[in-house]
Amino acid sequence: MPPWTKEQEELRAVIEDLGDALSDGHATRDQLETFPAEQWKLLAGTGLFGLPIEEPYGGLGQDLLTTMFVLEGLGYSCRDAGLSFSASAQIVSAGVPLQRFGHEELKKRHLPRIASGEAITAHAITEPESGSDALSMRTTARQDGDSYVLDGSKTFVTNGPVADLITVYAKTGAASGVGAITAILVERDTPGLTIGHKISKMGLRTSPFCELHFDGCRVPASNVIGRPGSGFWVFDYVMKREILCSFVINIGEMQHRLERTIEYARTRRQAAGPISSHQAVSHRIVDMKVRLETARLWLYETARKVQLGRDTTIDVAVGKLLASTANVDSASAALQIHGGYGYTTEYGIEQQLRDAIPSLIYSGTSDIQKNRIATMLGL
Repeated sequence: MPPWTKEQEELRAVIEDLGDALSDGHATRDQLETFPAEQWKLLAGTGLFGLPIEEPYGGLGQDLLTTMFVLEGLGYSCRDAGLSFSASAQIVSAGVPLQRFGHEELKKRHLPRIASGEAITAHAITEPESGSDALSMRTTARQDGDSYVLDGSKTFVTNGPVADLITVYAKTGAASGVGAITAILVERDTPGLTIGHKISKMGLRTSPFCELHFDGCRVPASNVIGRPGSGFWVFDYVMKREILCSFVINIGEMQHRLERTIEYARTRRQAAGPISSHQAVSHRIVDMKVRLETARLWLYETARKVQLGRDTTIDVAVGKLLASTANVDSASAALQIHGGYGYTTEYGIEQQLRDAIPSLIYSGTSDIQKNRIATMLGL
C-alpha cells in the first residue's frame, strides 16, 4: 500500500465527513428504488466526479491511485451502495474515455459538466442478446456524411434513466472483431434515442438502469471518442478503471461491515459470554479480514501497475474475482453472525448482501474473468 499524503487524506476526509448525509434515508430509497438526487448534489459539491479530470476542464487532476483511495472512503462512509455505484459509473463511463481519447472541442464542451456533476453520464455496452460478449454486439453506427446513424438496443445501462450523456459502443465495420467497434458520445435529447423504462432489480436499487433504443439516431461525427474503429481499445481502457474504481468502493464497504460485525460479536451475549468467544464466529470474522486485505492489496497494486503502463490483463481479472467474491462472502458471514437480526431489514445487513451479489456479474462475470485468465495462461 502506498503511503498516503496529507492532501490525499484531506480529499478522502471531505467525502467521509458527508457519510451520514449521504446515507440518510437510504433504506427507504432502496425500497422505493429511488435515485438519490439530493445526495448526488452533495457528492458533486465535493469535486468527487472531477477527481481524475484535468484541471483545465474543471477537475482536480488526481491520478488513479488517489481516485481509488477517495472512492474507498466513499464506500466506507456511505451506506447507500447504489449511490456509490452510480458515482463510480459517472467517473469512468464518459469522463475517463473522453479525457483520454476525445478531441479538444468535445472535451471542452462536456468535461466541465461531467466534473461538476451537472451532467450525469452512462455507458451503453451490453445488449439483450450478447451479454458479456461485447464483440457480438448488433447495434450499428452507419456513417452518413458528417453524421453517424445509430440503430439497435442496449440493456442494463447504469444511470441510463437519468443520464444526460451516454457513451455508446456500436459496430461501424462490416467485419466482426476489435476493429469494428466505435465509441460515440450521445446526448439524451438526440432524436431517435428512446430511454426505456427503469428495470427493477435485486440490489443496488438506488442506482437506476434501463434499456436504450436507437432508431435512426443521428449523431455528429465529431462526437466519436477516439477514431472510428478504436472502440475496443477505448472500452479496454475504461473497463480496467471501471473495475478498479467500483470494486475499491466495495473494499470500503467491507471495512465498515467488518468493524460493525466485530462490535456486534463483542457485545452480543449468549450463555456465558459474548458470541465472539465462539470459534465458529471468530473464524468467520478472521476470514472476512483476510479476504478484505487480500482484495485491497491486489486492487491497489494493480492500479500502480496500470499507472506504470504495464500489462495488467490478468491482474485486473484476478482483482475483480477476489473483490467480488470477498464482498459476497463478507456480507453472507455478517448476516449469519447477526443471526435473525441480520435477516431483518432494520439492521441493513440483508440489503448489503443483496447489493454485493451483483458484483459477481457486472463488469464481466466471474466466469468471463476466469476465461480471460485461462486464455492469458495459454490454456
